[in-house]
Amino acid sequence: MKAVILAAGEGMRLRPLTVSEPKVMIPVANRPILEYVVDSLVKNDVTDMVVVVGYRKERIMSHFEDGKKFGARIEYVVQEKQLGNGHALLAAKDRLSGEFVVLPGDNVVDRRAVGDLLRSGTCPSALVVESDNPSKYGVVTLERGAITSVHEKPAEMISNIILTGMYCLNERIFQAIDGCIAEGEYGLSNAVQASLGEQPVAPVFSDGLWIDAVYPWDLLELNAAALENVPVRTAGKIESQVVLSGPVGIGEETIIRAGTTIYGPVLIGDGCEIGPNVTIFPSTSIGNSVTVEPYTVIKNSVLMSNCSIGAHSYLSHSVLGYGVKSQSHLMAAGAEAYVNIADEFFKVPHIGSILGEDTSFGTGVSVEPGTIVGAGCKVSSGARITRNLPNKALVT
Repeated sequence: MKAVILAAGEGMRLRPLTVSEPKVMIPVANRPILEYVVDSLVKNDVTDMVVVVGYRKERIMSHFEDGKKFGARIEYVVQEKQLGNGHALLAAKDRLSGEFVVLPGDNVVDRRAVGDLLRSGTCPSALVVESDNPSKYGVVTLERGAITSVHEKPAEMISNIILTGMYCLNERIFQAIDGCIAEGEYGLSNAVQASLGEQPVAPVFSDGLWIDAVYPWDLLELNAAALENVPVRTAGKIESQVVLSGPVGIGEETIIRAGTTIYGPVLIGDGCEIGPNVTIFPSTSIGNSVTVEPYTVIKNSVLMSNCSIGAHSYLSHSVLGYGVKSQSHLMAAGAEAYVNIADEFFKVPHIGSILGEDTSFGTGVSVEPGTIVGAGCKVSSGARITRNLPNKALVT
């Protein structure tokens, strides 16, 4: 069976983390999200894949190439305008025949979730899960073992069972997509709803891992879940008086200085310098070529590659984009906060800061919980950031 992976979108609600690359290439546990999808398919012996690309497509194509190094055969089609996932699937129509499986490229899924869909024995079918926040998704109602209706992001509570975006479909779905597009509806869930009268769609439940990254703080949940299942190995140089507790992965040519304590699960990439006297708490991933200076504390955070964190800093429940640089005493604590995304406010139980790529901070900067700092900003020493900053903002 051939798989179609939908990976054309930007991830608007994840800005500024998607300024230079698409959502599917954001790293969690130091691997692009899309790698988890490809890996889960390969582990289920699905190696023939069509990846639909669009926004920053070169980043995806240069990383995965023809798929050989991932055990797959990958071909690409381009969705020229990112109008919706139904429209994206339509772009792959000429590469498909018979039955095929469809997966979103921006979800972390495991082998079991994909396997349960493939082994359900029914096509068309859709992987569904129960959700505490169904209004963000396509919500389904069920009757006698079949999906009877799909409601896209309903304002009222209809059901707590949602579509994951993972389907087993056949060529007949394209007729439904064409009809929906003619009416200005570009989502795949719209086409699934339209097709229900022609052919039943079976719901498939799974105990496997499926996590979606809709908002920046979702990356922390993805990262924590991925770290729980990552095989770790310790390389590099570990000085004396370093304490490693639990699963801790350390990359090649990384130096962990004396007096540092790391509580796993934690993953640290290649070419990093950590410490001395740094403390890193669980569910933290640190990319390649990252420097963390003495007496810094990091909790439940994602630091992408090429970051540099000055001494006596404190980061909790935060996401730092590529190349973030700070001098000493950067404070980005986590707490319950309201986060402003596109003029909509979300109450998040525990969130630190989202810091865009190539942003630099002087000494003694504090960033309020729930604050999003854009890419390429320059923040002077002693500043206190209490509201979101746009890209390339200058704070003096």
